[in-house]
Amino acid sequence: MKPFIENKNILILGGAGFIGSHLCEELVKRGDNVVCVDNFVSSDVENIRSLLEYPNFEFIRHDIAEDLEFGDLPGLKKFKVEVQGFQEIYNLACPTAPKDYSKFPVKTAIANSVGVVNSLEWAKKYKARYLLTSTSAVYGKPPADGTPVKENYYGLLDFLGPRAGYNEGKRFAETLVTTYQDAYQLNTSIARIFSTYGPRMLQHSGRQVPDFIRSAADDKDIEIAGDEESVLTFCYVKDVVEGIIALMASEISEPINIGSEQALTMTAVAQKVIELLNSKSTLSYTNKYAYTMQPAIPDISKAKEELNWFPLVSIEEGLKAAAEFYKATAFLHRPTIRTMEE
Repeated sequence: MKPFIENKNILILGGAGFIGSHLCEELVKRGDNVVCVDNFVSSDVENIRSLLEYPNFEFIRHDIAEDLEFGDLPGLKKFKVEVQGFQEIYNLACPTAPKDYSKFPVKTAIANSVGVVNSLEWAKKYKARYLLTSTSAVYGKPPADGTPVKENYYGLLDFLGPRAGYNEGKRFAETLVTTYQDAYQLNTSIARIFSTYGPRMLQHSGRQVPDFIRSAADDKDIEIAGDEESVLTFCYVKDVVEGIIALMASEISEPINIGSEQALTMTAVAQKVIELLNSKSTLSYTNKYAYTMQPAIPDISKAKEELNWFPLVSIEEGLKAAAEFYKATAFLHRPTIRTMEE
């Protein structure tokens, strides 16, 4: 007989990252007990600082490549983890640096292998529902005609290149999840996340929106990695978080796309930022970041039909919220990446 649980205990791995911190915030404010684990390789303590005041939030600085006995941690006694365990585990833990995939190659590969195994063992131990955040990069090379990809699409992917620790790593992470699901009857889900933007994105990492905002705010030239026709989809982080939560609450075990179906040119987005900030910036173009590939456009029919989820925040609303955040928190003039080596 399972013990009575008044509030769910939820473990969020990579919870101090861009999407992870928004997920922590949403679940904490809903009243769940949230345990956030992060090692700050590509995240920031500032993302979760406001949450530290909540009694139903606890932070643990830890690398998930190393095992951890949660029931032995004094800070988790208030959640009775040693008895009640965790009901849900979200795994968002993976270093990300789109501009420079050579920055954390080994840590990335380990997070997507050893780290995923450890997290699945925790799910197995606690009989928790488990959700892995994967990526659109697992689709490899998208259709040449720009056709949106369904979850059963398979594209060519370089499994030995500089991005392999991330792209092929995420493919292997999905393999681990489905293997554990089949072998141990774990209750798992996989969210394939497409391009996401909003407050708390790392600057200078290859996610161009915060860099556009910084340049526009300072009336400097906005440098676009690509050409005038380079396109990307943009899904606001609040929408992505709601999609992830809806997937966790479902019984879906197959991978599901979470993203925006609307593709926009980077030029159009940069121009929107310029208009929003009434900036004098002009646009320039540079070679695409090394080893980048054109992301796929998602077909989110499955999310619409089975989760009743689709993005609601417009690009104009999202960019405005992101710009206000960066200005209000002085992110425009401070370093945002803190690594364990620093």
